[in-house]
Amino acid sequence: MITELLNHLSGNLAMGLAQAAGAIVLCAAVVIACRRFGVHVEREAAISIARGLVQMVLVGIVLAVLLHGSLLVGALILLLMTVAAAVTAARRARDIDGSTLLSFWAIAAGSGVVLTGMLATGALQTSVTMLVPVGSMIIANAMNACAQAAERFRADVAANVGQVEAGLALGADPAVTVAPYVRSAVYASLLPRLDMLKSLGLVWIPGVMAGMMVSGADPVYAGIYQFVIVAMILSASGIAGLVMTLLMRARAFSPAAQLTLRPRLRVPSAQ
Repeated sequence: MITELLNHLSGNLAMGLAQAAGAIVLCAAVVIACRRFGVHVEREAAISIARGLVQMVLVGIVLAVLLHGSLLVGALILLLMTVAAAVTAARRARDIDGSTLLSFWAIAAGSGVVLTGMLATGALQTSVTMLVPVGSMIIANAMNACAQAAERFRADVAANVGQVEAGLALGADPAVTVAPYVRSAVYASLLPRLDMLKSLGLVWIPGVMAGMMVSGADPVYAGIYQFVIVAMILSASGIAGLVMTLLMRARAFSPAAQLTLRPRLRVPSAQ
């Protein structure tokens, strides 16, 4: 197996490096053009390009080794992706204690429910070659929805502290005082996926459908299956955004029903 892997890598390495070099040259040209207009992203772009290339090469090597793994291997890979996604999404909710754990449960709920449903209905196979790529797309979108919901809820509550505390002073239930911000946060997490579903096939042809057509699948079936994937992404995003917002709502108040989520203090820069 290792010998076959090495032969496969050596056969495609030269072509892949040549294609990567062309992409890097184009990125460098864009960076140079931006620099002429005073936009300096040279260092960040170089680091991002280098990291992206190295990370994708490592991911390719790992997946090549695990392509014939069992459902347990695929589930373990998705679990690690979920943990990484939770750490990333938690950066939008630093004001909340345990934001990483909250993000993990939200992303796990969204992606877990959807992937379980797809496996149960046969829309997704248990092979690593299918489970991991599709699962990663769903987890990534659940992560984005979780982060967007957290940021929107935090920003709305922090901007309306006076109104929330006025409602609390009048005896309103904490959940009632932040209900409008819960709705806006969940809607904000769903809006990009709703737009993505609306533009499906008209503005863009996603990679799953393109890959299936290249491999010889029937175009009509490929289109229907792509719709299933995007619809499941919408479902996972909705669950993740809703769960994250509700968990943040519970953490935004003390046991004595006092608002603990406050605007971030800006430290003035030294002159």
